[in-house]
Amino acid sequence: MFDTSSSLPPLPGVGYKPQHYAAILNDPAPVGWFEVHAENYMGDGGRPLAQLRALADRFPLSVHGVGLSIGGPERLDPDHLARLKHLVGWLNPASFSEHLAWSTHDSHFLNDLLPLPYTPATLDRICDHVDEVQEVLGRRMLLENPSSYLAFAESTISETDFLRDVARRTGCGLLLDVNNVFVSAVNLGYSPQAYIVDFPMDAVGEIHMAGHDEDEDDHGAPLLIDSHGREVAEPVWALLDQVLDLSGPRPVLIEWDNDVPEWSVLAAEARRAQVALSRGALPPSPCGSLPRRYLDQEEAGGMRS
Repeated sequence: MFDTSSSLPPLPGVGYKPQHYAAILNDPAPVGWFEVHAENYMGDGGRPLAQLRALADRFPLSVHGVGLSIGGPERLDPDHLARLKHLVGWLNPASFSEHLAWSTHDSHFLNDLLPLPYTPATLDRICDHVDEVQEVLGRRMLLENPSSYLAFAESTISETDFLRDVARRTGCGLLLDVNNVFVSAVNLGYSPQAYIVDFPMDAVGEIHMAGHDEDEDDHGAPLLIDSHGREVAEPVWALLDQVLDLSGPRPVLIEWDNDVPEWSVLAAEARRAQVALSRGALPPSPCGSLPRRYLDQEEAGGMRS
């Protein structure tokens, strides 16, 4: 069995960057918690771990992994998993999360989070990997929906049903990345609003918001890149309102990992998340129902099937 008691507060959070350390201690408002990438803190000692320990004494922390390759065909790397267990045991974060993606092949590590086909065989492998992570760490983990740039012809399960089945079979929670939903929907040509309605909100333990870059594919069609290098786009903020209408308040993280701005810019994005959470501080809508304003959008042709 594993511990399911820890959780983040339903407040705005921000991805921690060491250059913001002094500013955070001076004035963190309105940020109520911080996320760190696990792989940045798997070494021994030094200033980064000392600062992280001081941060953990003042704020709830979320540890977000990017290197487990949960979607990979091979077994999970036992050395990586052992280092992760040591970090999580030492830090005792309020939450641990990883990606529904793969980044390894044989002994090679690919510096990207790559998509996978949604099939029964893949589902079995993902569930086995999630079970292993939770047993080793002794805690419930959250699994994040990916940003996608292609779809596999062999997929026989929708992404939302795939994530729902993983959560049901393993007892894990889900991390809903709203920017990933928007990026994937534009790239693959489906309705982000309909995806949100079908998402298993009862399993969501954390929400991510981030910026993306706009490009075109070889045919001139829109292509969005999940860059984490700019402010959150307006359509993604609108999707967050829909999510919170359905879920009620949840921890909302602002991710900004490239071209990182001054702390004041991140704090301003967190304030927008705080406003959205205030608007969503009502009881969630019944499971599967869509708030009236989104039904109006669909009737007006604002949603694509």
